[in-house]
Amino acid sequence: MTDQKPIKPELVCPAGSLRALKLAVDAGADTVYMGMKDATNARNFAGLNFTAAQAREGVEYAHRHGAKVLMALNTYGEAHDPSPWYRAVDAAAAFGADALILADPAVMAYARDHHPQVRLHLSVQASATNYEAIEFYRERYGIQRAVLPRVLTISQVAHLIKNTGVEIEVFGFGSLCVMVEGRCALSSYATGRSPNNAGVCSPAASVRWVEKGPVVEARLNEVLIDCFGADEARGYPTLCKGRFEVEGVTDYALEEPTSLNTLSVLPELMNMGVAAIKIEGRQRSPAYVEQVTKVWRAAIDACALDPGRFFVQPVWTTALGRVAEGQQHTLGAYNRPWR
Repeated sequence: MTDQKPIKPELVCPAGSLRALKLAVDAGADTVYMGMKDATNARNFAGLNFTAAQAREGVEYAHRHGAKVLMALNTYGEAHDPSPWYRAVDAAAAFGADALILADPAVMAYARDHHPQVRLHLSVQASATNYEAIEFYRERYGIQRAVLPRVLTISQVAHLIKNTGVEIEVFGFGSLCVMVEGRCALSSYATGRSPNNAGVCSPAASVRWVEKGPVVEARLNEVLIDCFGADEARGYPTLCKGRFEVEGVTDYALEEPTSLNTLSVLPELMNMGVAAIKIEGRQRSPAYVEQVTKVWRAAIDACALDPGRFFVQPVWTTALGRVAEGQQHTLGAYNRPWR
């Protein structure tokens, strides 16, 4: 490494609504990412996302305050009719989105050919975990940034950055996903709808809350995935975060409800040349977006100012703890002491 200060990474924050977008921008986000109210984005929950009018207003608001907007069109188009995804690309370009977050190669090709002025970012849904895959997308489709899945160690991220000219964006905070993102079919078995096409795992129409005395069962269709006591906090029921009985023990068999938090390795991420740090949570509340954005804005600025003296301030940990999933933090795959 040289004695040069690392480049300050872009802070990329979620916007599941116009209110969340404005709060993120006001709290210091460099960039916000959003999706439309349809199956073209991977957070297609009822009550979230943007109408055409809201999207236009959101882009204008962000640009007026010096922030950029990324449009997430990151599900896979249906082979018999990809036109909704193509129309979404056209709309995002017309709204003035600064970049499109894409996973489907056919959608990438359409965007490349019809809107060459718009930057293309490779979604985490594309599951590109090595530089060869990322270079493939750069050479074929002109991808300028790639969002890495949350399965790589710090050293693997550094190795990848050294071997590609594509900007690299990593998740810094929010819900984890231990599955092969963009390839997960878990909820398809219970609901018959693929999250990679419908835009949401555990679609709300399939969620069932069944009260049985003091216990509340969480089901996807008729599949029991968790039971909660009367005073126990209830997370949104997704199969990967359900509690199941395995060899006589009932616990989180696949993934615990806990939040990724990489504040402690922020200097390393900056030193290795990470271009952007992404906050997960378009499905979370505007208050969550505002709080997390404020903390990460302060942390990135402090680290860029004096990386050698950077430390995680207790007030940051406390603030993030209030909004962390399960009130728990983890470094996830970034830290694998058993390796």
